[in-house]
Amino acid sequence: MFKRRIKPQLSRALENFPAVALLGARQVGKTTLARSIAADYPDAIYLDLERPSDLAKLTEPELFLGSVAQRLVIIDEVQRRPDLFPLLRALIDTNRRNGRFLLLGSASPDLITHGSETLAGRIAFLELSPLTLDEVNATFNSLPQLWLRGGFPSSLLASSDSDSFEWREQFIRSHLERDIPTLGIRIPAANLRRFWQMVAHSHGQLWNASQLASGFGVSPPTIQRYLDVLEDTFMVRQLRPYHVNLGKRLVKSPKIYLRDSGLLHCLLGIDSEIALQGHPVVGASWEGWVIEQLLALLPSGWRPYFYRTAAGAEVDLLIDRPGRNPIAIEIKFSASPKPSRGFWSALADTQAQGWICAPVTESYPLAQGVNVLPVTELHRILGD
Repeated sequence: MFKRRIKPQLSRALENFPAVALLGARQVGKTTLARSIAADYPDAIYLDLERPSDLAKLTEPELFLGSVAQRLVIIDEVQRRPDLFPLLRALIDTNRRNGRFLLLGSASPDLITHGSETLAGRIAFLELSPLTLDEVNATFNSLPQLWLRGGFPSSLLASSDSDSFEWREQFIRSHLERDIPTLGIRIPAANLRRFWQMVAHSHGQLWNASQLASGFGVSPPTIQRYLDVLEDTFMVRQLRPYHVNLGKRLVKSPKIYLRDSGLLHCLLGIDSEIALQGHPVVGASWEGWVIEQLLALLPSGWRPYFYRTAAGAEVDLLIDRPGRNPIAIEIKFSASPKPSRGFWSALADTQAQGWICAPVTESYPLAQGVNVLPVTELHRILGD
């Protein structure tokens, strides 16, 4: 039903690397995508490490994986067996050919650490995000549902808003009570849920560990650890400030966003479009959602930041392009957006190309070199 944008990139990576790791949150569609890739490899082997029968096949992993050296082996939930990575390296070095292993992981520091340390030069890492506008062929009239429910396929495709909300509630519970403990992280689920809700209320704001720690009754290092857990499992994004030698006093703290708008709304109890439109978080929610839509389109090597100075110059998203001036995007939830003076100051500071993204149906020029753009045309930002 959906055409995942990353699929051609994943196919190319398998052609160019012995191992490819596809990372992303649980239930985001990694298994479905991997099975569609496997259709191009008629003798591919699929192992789900949550199934005891598949785990049993790896009782003697060297014997089993060595016996299928000429086939693509897909290993789902590979972070459950970090001990496999040194073996994969040895098998690849013994018989180096591209497209040997496709590793699916639900985000774990162990997965990335072990993979990068033991498979350096042998593995490519790709990330699968929740569904985005272009992947669902959304129009201006249909995008509110994607914004409200988020991009997890089961949430988006639910028969009603209430069923979607219930799915997300169960996802959050499962993530806290089941998924995080399987990564070896020992934090009480009730504590982490309360923290997650606090982060939801701080969506789009500067990270202040001391302030949150005080409200939560723990130390700043503990609250930072909680944030890192949610970031490592693809639930939260820390958007870093843009730091260059501009002779300006720049903000140093990151901004915090929940990566999926549907989970943000669930944590805040927002269960309908009407409830969202009347909620104080609506502007910040729109900002974070648009940022995720755009970041899913970024070419390799392009880096996202935000820009803010002590003097008030500010832009929501600044994209650093190697060898070219950056792109500055201001995101407004308004049919007639009017950027602040800080936006124009930020353009002057950074010499960036400027855009305004808003819920409008058509693009139009706002000033010389600055255009207002519908969210359905975000690709123009990267192509111009």
